[in-house]
Amino acid sequence: MSGRGRASRLAKQLSPRDFAVLRTLEAMRLMTGQQLGRLHVEGGQPTTQARKTRAMLQRLTTLGLVIRLRRRVGGVRAGSDGVIYGLSGLGQAVLDLGRDTRRRHRRVNETKPAFQNHTLAVSDVLVQLVDRARAGRAELLGFTNEPQCWRRFSGIAGQMITLKPDAFVRIGVGGYEISAFLEVDLDSESAPTIARKLVVYVAYWRSGTEQRRRGVVPKTWWLVPDTARLQSIARVIGRLPQEEQALFTVGLLPKAADLLTQAPSEGGAS
Repeated sequence: MSGRGRASRLAKQLSPRDFAVLRTLEAMRLMTGQQLGRLHVEGGQPTTQARKTRAMLQRLTTLGLVIRLRRRVGGVRAGSDGVIYGLSGLGQAVLDLGRDTRRRHRRVNETKPAFQNHTLAVSDVLVQLVDRARAGRAELLGFTNEPQCWRRFSGIAGQMITLKPDAFVRIGVGGYEISAFLEVDLDSESAPTIARKLVVYVAYWRSGTEQRRRGVVPKTWWLVPDTARLQSIARVIGRLPQEEQALFTVGLLPKAADLLTQAPSEGGAS
């Protein structure tokens, strides 16, 4: 049986939730079992949710649509919650059915721990925001991961430049729509590297590209793991002119949803 024929046969065995899981893994690349459960297995006691999540992911793994990485977040004691999942080539083929163009499958089982940690941290921001939306405290209007969220623009010399945020989010809070670029930072980059990134964001702002496209200037949030890193990045931002500093803010990753869903008058994104 051809690869496409096999994908077609498997697609008929999948529920809407199965497809939703595959699309999430396509967009985010990697997620833990716990993250996928929080997104796609609602309600019930935590133990019941965990059991249903394990069964769902075991089925998709057995069908060859998702892969389990050997590494676990939190080690062996984390149990099934810490297992890392990604989309398989066959899973991508199932999602490509009916599409005009096939997407290039990006292998996830050959990635390094640093990449995995960063990817899972971005995924956790998404999970936080979905939890907040389900609680009725905000509306998640859009969450675009990289590279789809990247922006191409012309520099002052006419050269093409690519701005590469980790994600772009749109959130409804009260009567406001908040837009923000996200930079998830796990203390792996030097101060000069951060400073160079700031220069690109400032150049993008001065190009007026986003303003013409969407009529807003999204604030860029640097989301970090601890206070020491927050202070380090804040110092780099503090070296910019005052009007450029206003483009950026720094917050703690565990509080990402709280910070991003504040209305602008309360100090939220833009």
